[in-house]
Amino acid sequence: MTTMMQSGRIALVDVNNCFVSCERLFRPELEGRPVVVLSNNDGCVVARSAEARALGVAMAAPWFKLKHLAQQHGIVALSSNFPLYADMSNRIMSMLARFSPHQEIYSVDECFLDFGGLPQADLTSYAQEMRQRVLQWLGLPVCVGIAPTKTLAKLANHIAKKQPHWHNVCDLTALTPATRDSLLGAIDVSEVWGVGRRHAQALNALGIHTVKDLRDADPARIRRQFSVMLERTIQELRGVSCLDLDDIPSPRQQIISSRSFGQAVHRLDELEAAVTLYTSRAAEKLRQQHSVAGAIQVYVRTNPHQPNEPQYSPAFIVPLAEATDDTLQLNAAAIRGLKRLFRPGYAYAKAGVTLMELAPKHLAVANLFSDVVGTARRTTLMQTLDAVNRKYGKNMLGTGVAGIATRQAWSVKSGNRTPNYTTRWEELPIVYA
Repeated sequence: MTTMMQSGRIALVDVNNCFVSCERLFRPELEGRPVVVLSNNDGCVVARSAEARALGVAMAAPWFKLKHLAQQHGIVALSSNFPLYADMSNRIMSMLARFSPHQEIYSVDECFLDFGGLPQADLTSYAQEMRQRVLQWLGLPVCVGIAPTKTLAKLANHIAKKQPHWHNVCDLTALTPATRDSLLGAIDVSEVWGVGRRHAQALNALGIHTVKDLRDADPARIRRQFSVMLERTIQELRGVSCLDLDDIPSPRQQIISSRSFGQAVHRLDELEAAVTLYTSRAAEKLRQQHSVAGAIQVYVRTNPHQPNEPQYSPAFIVPLAEATDDTLQLNAAAIRGLKRLFRPGYAYAKAGVTLMELAPKHLAVANLFSDVVGTARRTTLMQTLDAVNRKYGKNMLGTGVAGIATRQAWSVKSGNRTPNYTTRWEELPIVYA
């Protein structure tokens, strides 16, 4: 079965090995060497270079299991440097926005661009020009996939990345039906956006092994046996757009801030310091999207990978009398919840908070007995807090024990973190003549 494609033109732009590429940008001696970036507390692999992948390093592999392989092949392991990655992401997304009137940022290293209204007939040349501009101005390599739908654009990007003869750009709209069939017939169905491992196994049992097999499947049957979402995926593979390109992403319905500890925590005051820090971070994100929260959930966890130790993983939701974005009020509620949860005698490995019942701030209903003047002063205080941290660095100004939280013994391990080259003046390299 050969399906005609519609005339839409959507590009997915993806930074190659984003975290590793950001590190190599400031450490060119890492080019050509196997490099991995580790998760919080240097726990497991969250990014790997092509050289590390070729050695068999798997995503999410625990680092302690790779120590022998690392010594044997000289693998360079770096701690996550999220301020650097976020700043470089902001720069590249701002640059890519110049190439299309409509952009949807999908993740820290991916975005969709609408090429439908552009006058260019040769989109491959246009995409190559965009790639060269990004490489010249920011030093980051990107791949581009172009297709009539977002799902196909994802696959086109996969083709551009995995098959070198495409030179990092694949435009499915420019190919003949026979060529498209050949490409899609060679890609495993598990590579389709939204098809997880379990779905892939179930589809394999039905004789659906490739992307082409899924595209040519009976949509009604797939809907009955799986879901309406997988049925829409088939339509997307046939070139019928079912997923809109969002100009402005919707505000998040929940905001989560959590972290595993660098070492086990046993005392309540240490947990309070952690929860205070996480609440401050979540509240700042809440204000950035101009929302207020009606409740906050706080939770703590022991280490499930230590089955010989006592296990305890409770959570508690604290409703707020009035929806707010005030860090002090949210933190007070979080600490109340934490005190309800805390039990001595456990080795806590993680804590976190979730802001819930979010609503736009301008639609929030004020309490009849609210202190209007006091609320205005607290709003000014929060604005000042955010402005100071934006100017002088994250966590420079905090509440209560949050200001000393990053110096606690439980703070995240990051012994191999590179400097914040683009966001901290004091971490810029110094060159002496």
